[in-house]
Amino acid sequence: MAVSEVPESVGTTTSTASASVQSDSNLNLPSLRRRPVFHSSVNPDTCSEVGDQKLEAPNVINQKIPEQVPDVSALKFAYRPSVPAHRRVKESPLSSDNIFRQSHAGLFNLCIVVLVAVNSRLIIENLMKYGWLIKYGFWFSSKSLRDWPLFMCCLSLAVFPLAAFVVEKLVQQKYISEPVVVLLHITITTAALLYPVSVILRCDSAFFSGVTLMLFACIVWLKLVSYAHTNYDMRALTRSIEKGEALPNSLNMEYQYNVSLKSLAYFMVAPTLCYQLSYPRTPCIRKGWVFRQLIKLIIFTGVMGFIIEQYINPIVQNSQHPLKGDLLNAIERVLKLSVPNLYVWLCMFYCFFHLWLNILAELLRFGDREFYKDWWNAKTVDEYWRMWNMPVHKWMVRHIYFPCLRNGIPKGVAILIAFLVSAVFHELCIAVPCHIFELWAFIGIMFQVPLVLITNYLQNKFRNSMVGNMIFWFIFCILGQPMCVLLYYHDLMNRKGNTN
Repeated sequence: MAVSEVPESVGTTTSTASASVQSDSNLNLPSLRRRPVFHSSVNPDTCSEVGDQKLEAPNVINQKIPEQVPDVSALKFAYRPSVPAHRRVKESPLSSDNIFRQSHAGLFNLCIVVLVAVNSRLIIENLMKYGWLIKYGFWFSSKSLRDWPLFMCCLSLAVFPLAAFVVEKLVQQKYISEPVVVLLHITITTAALLYPVSVILRCDSAFFSGVTLMLFACIVWLKLVSYAHTNYDMRALTRSIEKGEALPNSLNMEYQYNVSLKSLAYFMVAPTLCYQLSYPRTPCIRKGWVFRQLIKLIIFTGVMGFIIEQYINPIVQNSQHPLKGDLLNAIERVLKLSVPNLYVWLCMFYCFFHLWLNILAELLRFGDREFYKDWWNAKTVDEYWRMWNMPVHKWMVRHIYFPCLRNGIPKGVAILIAFLVSAVFHELCIAVPCHIFELWAFIGIMFQVPLVLITNYLQNKFRNSMVGNMIFWFIFCILGQPMCVLLYYHDLMNRKGNTN
């Protein structure tokens, strides 16, 4: 056990004894010499010079001070048996009052080592049991080459933004009235969503192709709603200004109402869902940086496909329906599926929200790149939904939540409406490509509403971020997502079996 050479403090008895032993000769020791000081009668302005010149003042020792050596007399009385070893109240490092004040870097390293060891064993066990299962059918099968109707449908989605632009041009020239504009925009946005749904349902397409088309369709729908809603609001503000009505100082009118095809085209490809005439831009495109992010995107996409083919597929194929059969077997399958499912979810988040959106933003010199916040530190379910997908969150706040509040709808009902819209789109993106409408995704999203209330209550009760964060991780990664994967897989297999 290493002991410091200098004690925390020396008691009165020890200090007195040490002082009595010192003799006049000890004052000549280099370690006990006093540093040169100025007397109060000396004017400091007359005795200091700039540079390497020596200080000149009366009664000042200008001799160079040698290096200090340990004081032998002080060490002689250090850590005597009579010196107290316990002087103040201290907590253990892992006590509840002291645990968050300590650095846990060593434990974090231990967790990484254990994680690597456990997953290495799982990889070896999986290869010994199933062999190499990687196939190209999940991503691009022969059926994917026959999905040309979905590809053509994806390309034809550009017609709907052009139709919305024509409508805005007509209302700008005052050829049509506001009620007609609203009706036309509702028709355009509805058609932009129902057209891809009908194409997917009519074609027996690959799952990945259907999901991709539905994601594009949902993004186009959200952008068109923002485009129509923003222009409607800017027309209303312009009319208020023309009438001479006073606007609040908090209202920032940076842009005049203008319908521009260039701004609409940039908005449709920009990594945002909220329309505005101008966006913060970066000065240049970092080509080397873009290339490095593309390499990362390819690598992590491959890792995601490897985990799905090698781990998730065997687990779900050897499982039973989670709502039928043996309960213990269902729990075992859910827990076994939770780990690879978590890895796929994290890879998906990193590939899309970090790599892809940043690559797109860099190519378009889009400046605002807050596509996510530190959702992994979320203490409640409410915080998670506000931080993990910032483009959708900003769209919800701008076009659903605050418009509901301005129309007198209570806050709780406005939150419920926002979750309802999110649930509908989650169901469309999963159920339509699977050709299954069991509402599992819809129920899973709407189940977040009571979870928001429960986690907020627990957070206010315990006042501990650790409790809420653990509940969040358990609900999303251990219980929720693996359960949805098993439910949709078995319903899909049952549908294919009935079809055959």
